[in-house]
Amino acid sequence: MLSLNANNLTGSIPSSFGKLQSLQLLSLFKNSLGSHSSGDLEFLGALTNCTQLKTLYVFGNRLGGHLPTTIANLSTNLRVLDLGTNFIFGSIPHDIGNLINLQSLALDGNHLTGLVPTSIGKLLQLEVLDLVSNGISGEIPSFIGNLTRLDALVLANNSFEGTIPPSLCNCTSLRYLIVELNKLNGTIPQEIMQIQSLVELDVADCSDKSHLHWEICLTIELLSLQGNYFDGVIPDIKGLEGLKELDFSNNNLSGSIPRYLANFSSLEYLNLSVNNFVGSVPTDGAFRNATIVSVFGNKNLCGGIREFKLKPCFTTEVAPPSMGSKRSSLLKKVVIGVSVGITLLFLLFVSLLLIRKIEKTQQTNNQSPSTLEVFFPKMSYGEIRNATDGFSSRNMIGSVSFGTVFRAFLPAENKVVAVKVLNMQRRGAMKSFMAECESLKETRHRNLVKLLTACSSIDFQGNMFRALVYEFMPNGSRDTWLHPEEVEEIHMPSKTLTLLERLNIAIDVASVLDYLHVHCYEPIAHCDIKPSNVLLDNDLTAHVSDFGLAHLLLKFDQESFFNQLSSAGVRGTIGYAAPEYGMGGQPSIQGDVYSFGVLVLEMLTGKRPTDELFGGNFTLHSYIKSVLPEQVLEIADKSFFDNGLIVGFPISECLTLVLDVGLRCSEESPTNRLEMSEATKELISIRERFFKAR
Repeated sequence: MLSLNANNLTGSIPSSFGKLQSLQLLSLFKNSLGSHSSGDLEFLGALTNCTQLKTLYVFGNRLGGHLPTTIANLSTNLRVLDLGTNFIFGSIPHDIGNLINLQSLALDGNHLTGLVPTSIGKLLQLEVLDLVSNGISGEIPSFIGNLTRLDALVLANNSFEGTIPPSLCNCTSLRYLIVELNKLNGTIPQEIMQIQSLVELDVADCSDKSHLHWEICLTIELLSLQGNYFDGVIPDIKGLEGLKELDFSNNNLSGSIPRYLANFSSLEYLNLSVNNFVGSVPTDGAFRNATIVSVFGNKNLCGGIREFKLKPCFTTEVAPPSMGSKRSSLLKKVVIGVSVGITLLFLLFVSLLLIRKIEKTQQTNNQSPSTLEVFFPKMSYGEIRNATDGFSSRNMIGSVSFGTVFRAFLPAENKVVAVKVLNMQRRGAMKSFMAECESLKETRHRNLVKLLTACSSIDFQGNMFRALVYEFMPNGSRDTWLHPEEVEEIHMPSKTLTLLERLNIAIDVASVLDYLHVHCYEPIAHCDIKPSNVLLDNDLTAHVSDFGLAHLLLKFDQESFFNQLSSAGVRGTIGYAAPEYGMGGQPSIQGDVYSFGVLVLEMLTGKRPTDELFGGNFTLHSYIKSVLPEQVLEIADKSFFDNGLIVGFPISECLTLVLDVGLRCSEESPTNRLEMSEATKELISIRERFFKAR
């Protein structure tokens, strides 16, 4: 077995691997192997000599060229073949069915075209067939029904036409049927809906212009039917109480919203938006939570919770007024009149402020256009969608405030970038987008993630789309290095950081915060400093990211006042957010200092501030303060002692000094905290003292 995954390997995959006669597993995924060109796949021909080969993982590289016919001559012992997320062209070789013992075939995220070869119908052991995000065309072959052991059939984001073949009902073990983003038509076969093992059915955006059979199996957990032409009412699906995700958005469905949906206790996502539903929206169960339920785009809906922003529902029966009700009515009119007067004065005041701001903005724009507009052309939704292979889960890097981050490849520039796609259905997403653009458009610092461009557009369904494009950080976030046991990636090597590397990262973050607070064109509070927002480049240099909650300070005092009125909730992340934020305090540079202090304490102890060990008044801060300096080695991250320390190194003294900086930054009272300039100087001094000789 040879496993070299998730490094930064470049160049070609050597054909000399073919000399390894006993090779059973070759795993090279998530590197930078290949050159996007022909010749990258020649190693497959050499591997035909490895007659014992069972597993071949090379997904997530830069392999290009046509898929060679020699792939059909690989060992018949091969169980897993994964060439996904590369740049492979051409059609799938006709004789791929020679690999009769294949259990998993993944060719997703490439540029394959043509038809699905008929020989795939001979792969009777196949459990996973993943062809997502290619250009494969024709009908979904009926012979796939011969693959009775199939667990997952993933054909999304291709050019398949015709109907879903009823023969798939022979795949009695099928749990995942994902055919979204194709050109299918006709009905969803009733036989498919009755596969008892089916957990996820996704036929979204398939241009299906017919009706739907509703005899759905009771075990299904995800039902995604958005972006089609389904009409009529939602029929009785009250038996699907195990549903976790249900999406009927962007159809022509009508009638009232079934009340029983409120009783689905497992529901994590319900999207009924952009249809023709009428009547009142339930206010109980899942409908109490606007973050998991969406109903916008139904002009005849009313009621519901306030966050849905629907018109109120009126009843037609009105009781005759009594004397008490008349007095109540008069009182209401007086209150309404006074409220209207106050509101008008308030709006007049706001209008004057806005006029002054617009005039100031116009003057500024005439003098100095936005950096984004001058240097980086905006990208379209289609360009971003193509660059991320249809927002493939394989390209998903992680989640941040208000969005998801994807790895994207720009062919014209031959460059990998990171794209933050905002969830525009989440309250505050637009404000986050504007805050990030405003904060980063004129900032210049080596430890800031560079914002390349932005996308302000609509998607193919007419929905608002916002995205930000950044330089790509190949070593991920500091969080994944600090807590490698929580990284859910198969065969990922253990990631650890030396004491010097952690000290360097702390200095990088401290210096960029000092820049934002004092030396920037306008003082900026980041408001969400935490390990997952500290990204590392090839040299493990730290770059601060995710300015979705950032706040420009002292720029427009009246505007700041009104922003506070419209802002809800605590800024930042639990455990890292300053305590004054929890009591309604305004964003401040002192809040960033607190978050930085917690970050330093976590970095040296390996313990999160939200660890189950802490609770009430017993915090990460108090825990460390109570044991310094005598027990510093007992609370330190144990990886220090196995990772690069030389004999005789005074680790106790060094750790104590760095932790002391973290403690003074994370004091409860803002006035007792260090300034970032002081913290930066002290950390640099510690590095000079203990590591200069090294």
